[in-house]
Amino acid sequence: MLANIFKAYDIRGTYPDKVNEDAAWRIGFGVGTFLKNHPERPKSAAGQNVLVSRDMRTSSPQLCQALSDGIRATGMNVIDLGMADTSMMYYAVETLGAAGGVQTTASHNPPQYNGFKISGPMSKPVGGNTGLKDIQQLAENATPGSPGSIKPTGSYSTRDIWEGYRTHVQRFFTPPKRPIKAFVDGSNGMAGKLLPAVFTGLKNLDIIPVNFEITGSFVHEPNPLVPENMVPTQQGVKQHKADLGACFDGDADRCMITDEQGAILGCDHLTALLCKHFLTQAPGSAVIYDLRSSKVVEETIRACGGQPKKCCVGHVFMKALLREIHGIFGGELSGHFYFRNNAFADSGAIAFASVVSVLGQADKPLSELVKPFRKYPQSGEINFRTADKEAVLSAIKSTFADGNIDNLDGISIDCWDKKGYWFNVRASNTEPLLRLNAEAKEPAALDKLLQQLKPMLGEEAKGH
Repeated sequence: MLANIFKAYDIRGTYPDKVNEDAAWRIGFGVGTFLKNHPERPKSAAGQNVLVSRDMRTSSPQLCQALSDGIRATGMNVIDLGMADTSMMYYAVETLGAAGGVQTTASHNPPQYNGFKISGPMSKPVGGNTGLKDIQQLAENATPGSPGSIKPTGSYSTRDIWEGYRTHVQRFFTPPKRPIKAFVDGSNGMAGKLLPAVFTGLKNLDIIPVNFEITGSFVHEPNPLVPENMVPTQQGVKQHKADLGACFDGDADRCMITDEQGAILGCDHLTALLCKHFLTQAPGSAVIYDLRSSKVVEETIRACGGQPKKCCVGHVFMKALLREIHGIFGGELSGHFYFRNNAFADSGAIAFASVVSVLGQADKPLSELVKPFRKYPQSGEINFRTADKEAVLSAIKSTFADGNIDNLDGISIDCWDKKGYWFNVRASNTEPLLRLNAEAKEPAALDKLLQQLKPMLGEEAKGH
């Protein structure tokens, strides 16, 4: 019944046909039961609490209420944080010592979608292999007709934690030495509440807002990974002669950055830019990065005295590795950035604060700061349709057997020292697609590699 809305990392579907109040109650019952029996649940009184919050979608209030009723039916208490960005939940679970938390959101999806992102104790993400499948089973096995028929025994209360959250994010902000003007597109999402609440009144920071209105609908899809959704930011930066641009996704846990010329910065290049900033604060620490990232990220981390650690794609994996090795910072090509001092979790607000801090201490424009990291030509992610993914991957392994082969996530083949290139091919979990990312020392080497690889991978898929 609920199987098609449970994804690898969260719960998501259209409202009200797939995600509705009945499903929300059942999911709440599953979450409450799962967290109640979690081995890491805090033993204090606060460990009896499950936090809930919601984004700006018109269906979010009623879904969050049904979710809360389901949680309370398990005897767990609910503390409602109200309308908030997803990253506030990570801060709140750790700060309040709760058993976990649930954000009602569909992130960057269109307005007819909704869903839930679940965190466990210490804000650890709950994904397919860390409890989400258990919650699904508990939700599906909830007593038929139980929504409303089981009296909630857990308490319900509300709490405003914006003052503490503002202080927390501002710990990552260094006042610029010179006035910095930032053009920010809130995508009609939670950034419209987050930015005014957290960044108003900061020294030498002037924010020019667009699409900060929270109406439950979107002027453009709240997904900054899609190039056309970045166009308002690119145009606004140039029009207002801003020092940088930022575009947030719907639940504001991600933001994409442009320089003063409106050029979109690759998140791997941004990781390289920020790693010195964080390694200065914690010398010798590990910095983690998405395995699709430019070689320049690994090189920069080493040059700054840090330990480079490559990671599988996906926020569940990134957070787990950062926590496991006690890394200081991490970056992913999707626009998620992770911070040790933020429960090892991602935050669009902290990423924005960090970029402004670095730019504000420099005497160069952002384009010049990033220029040294744009040294190697990259393919970007190219998708291919193929009937037999395993056969293709096997053939690639054989063809490139003289390279260093890494099976961390798909196949990565490194011929950097021998032939001046590396590439990664990953299979999509949900579609008959293979995803290619490649990089070379010189454009000619990249072109030659792509000419060899593309025919092996199948038909190039447009629009993915």
